[in-house]
Amino acid sequence: MKILITGSNGLLGQKLVYKLKDKTDVLCIATARGANRLVNTSGYEYAELDITNFDNVSSVFTHFMPDVIINTAAMTNVDACETDKENCWLMNTTSVQHQVTVLETLSKQHPNYKPQFIHLSTDFIFDGTHGPLDENEKPNPLSYYAESKLAAEKIVQASTLHWAMARTVLVYGIVDNMSRSNIVLWVKQNLEQGKIINVVDDQFRTPTLAEDLADGCILIAEKKAQGIYNISGKDFLSILELAHLVADYYKLDKSLIKPSKSIDIKQPAKRPPITGFIIDKAKKELGYNPHSFTEGIQFLEEQLKKMGA
Repeated sequence: MKILITGSNGLLGQKLVYKLKDKTDVLCIATARGANRLVNTSGYEYAELDITNFDNVSSVFTHFMPDVIINTAAMTNVDACETDKENCWLMNTTSVQHQVTVLETLSKQHPNYKPQFIHLSTDFIFDGTHGPLDENEKPNPLSYYAESKLAAEKIVQASTLHWAMARTVLVYGIVDNMSRSNIVLWVKQNLEQGKIINVVDDQFRTPTLAEDLADGCILIAEKKAQGIYNISGKDFLSILELAHLVADYYKLDKSLIKPSKSIDIKQPAKRPPITGFIIDKAKKELGYNPHSFTEGIQFLEEQLKKMGA
């Protein structure tokens, strides 16, 4: 089975490549814009791919004819999306249309070719009035990022492809050549340095370990599942509770964590206050079984030790 990953330099992309490269029944094709940033370069093929360029998408997809495409590439900096709407739409929406159009064309040209398109989406498409949410919840985006992701969902759903959607929440993890931090490391590093941090107590999520999200995507591919799946962590926590759990795990000073309100944090993009996912469908239909948040912290710590960090 040929599985092509877009955005392979990103957090989820790297986890997918590392999980798939040693599977004997899978040829993993890693693609991203620019050079390959993964430290380990064996066991998979790498191709440069700019998903915002239609001709580039067409040539790479035509060359490999992948059985499964897992589209992880996206502009995920929510505030940057609010201030650079053109790039946001190009990366998150137009690029999805490019991929869908190319795959539909290839399917028509080769009647036996029936690729599965697995698209990554987000809890931010909801307005955050309540949670946790199931797959039937009605989207109501609050930010431009969320609008771009919802528009991409609609493109996928309207396609003639065999498609699946993996929606996720607040992904954390450690990767090669990390360009961005994550909530766990941010809390740990600041508290270790004795810094006071302001953490919101009015936003609720089900934080997701990147490895769990990768497992969920692979299960969708292996089972050729169709439709929408919530793939997130299982613990429904406020961001403040999350920070306290990190402090507890590392035995750091919790008094440095100051509760604050979302309204006091000046951010260009509006965040949904309450999301988090009910993952019963993924558990039942896919056999998805994520770590608890505390297990997730432990998992990260083991990785940090291996890296000598």
